[in-house]
Amino acid sequence: MDYKYIEQLLERYWQCETTLEEENILRTFFSQKEVPVALLPYQSLFVYEQTARTEAPLGDEFDQRVLAQVSEEAPVKARPLTLRRRLMPLFKAAAIVAIILTLGNAIQVAFNTEGQEVVVNVAEELHKTVDGPSVAKTDSIRVDSLQPLQPIPTLVK
Repeated sequence: MDYKYIEQLLERYWQCETTLEEENILRTFFSQKEVPVALLPYQSLFVYEQTARTEAPLGDEFDQRVLAQVSEEAPVKARPLTLRRRLMPLFKAAAIVAIILTLGNAIQVAFNTEGQEVVVNVAEELHKTVDGPSVAKTDSIRVDSLQPLQPIPTLVK
């Protein structure tokens, strides 16, 4: 027997293009006792709705237990609201701001190299030549650093 129509309906069913009537045709087809072997894996999908109706639902006892658990009202305990508890969000916000400022200052100091001593390699500095005027050549006055400076006499006419 040729089941091309059923296979086409199945393809349309997987693409969500079937109508309710076509889905009823599929349910009716798969509710038969003899289904082709190629279409047997799909039988449980379409027969489930009919078999679920015949299974025994949960009893009244189950409903009563669930309703008893849901309807139990837990007593509400009132706790006093202290000033500390009221200000707790403010304390948390202040702590977050303090942490952010501390981390910002630490990062700024880490990247700020002004004012820090630069490590100098002494061996390189000794062999470095300095271009510029010699101190001995440009010094025109001999000053003894241990003697106080004496004023230079001025000529009076």
